[in-house]
Amino acid sequence: MTSLNSDGVRFAFGTLTALPVRVSRWDRPAARAGMLCAPLAGLAVGLLAAAPGALLLLAGAGPLLAAAVSAAVPAVLTRGLHLDGLADTADGLGSGKPAEDALRIMKQSDIGPFGVITLLFVLLGQVAVLFELYGRGWAHGASGAVAAAVVARLALTLASRRGVPAARPEGLGAAVAGTVPPGAAAVLAAVVVAGCAAVGAVTGGHGALRFALAALAGLLAARLLLGHCVRRFGGVTGDVFGALEETAATAVLVALALG
Repeated sequence: MTSLNSDGVRFAFGTLTALPVRVSRWDRPAARAGMLCAPLAGLAVGLLAAAPGALLLLAGAGPLLAAAVSAAVPAVLTRGLHLDGLADTADGLGSGKPAEDALRIMKQSDIGPFGVITLLFVLLGQVAVLFELYGRGWAHGASGAVAAAVVARLALTLASRRGVPAARPEGLGAAVAGTVPPGAAAVLAAVVVAGCAAVGAVTGGHGALRFALAALAGLLAARLLLGHCVRRFGGVTGDVFGALEETAATAVLVALALG
């Protein structure tokens, strides 16, 4: 069990971040453990994104710089993998072509107009919301960055549950699709939402409720996109996982801005 847990952590960090972690196992049990550890990888990314933003603000920098840095760090820590997946998924969905042709478009190395537009507005939206949150204080901005990162990876755990097929026989999607038991996914989701509420409590007022609702909003947005992708492509791919991650993170931040 200890070995499997260690392999799961390695799988999560090795596939979902660019941190120097070697994936020692690539089988289904390791994939299941890895996707259950995905929110842990998100916590690491979120803390590393929040720290420089908060420090910049405390050092006298403006909230815009803090926001830009907090949005840039997750992209650096994933080598832009999730943003690339978002762009490829947008191109596939925007093409309006049958599943086989859309999947072929997604595998191409170039980026189309739908991908460019989607990346532009998603990144602009993330920076805009983080700017507003950091404008309320460093704790608001840092807490938002952490919550968004954790919920974004939880969305990947939920997308790996049993009953969600893979669109291709190879790749990350095929490796993790259907590996997570629904019961374990539900328990983990409850833990993460409760954790977000605890993080939100740091901001005072109705922060706990606001962060819990923002986490649910992020998961709902990812769930809607997942259903659409499964209908269009026949299942999930690594690109779809990237799109789900960025969608969930952005939805969490937008919900916090509205609160």
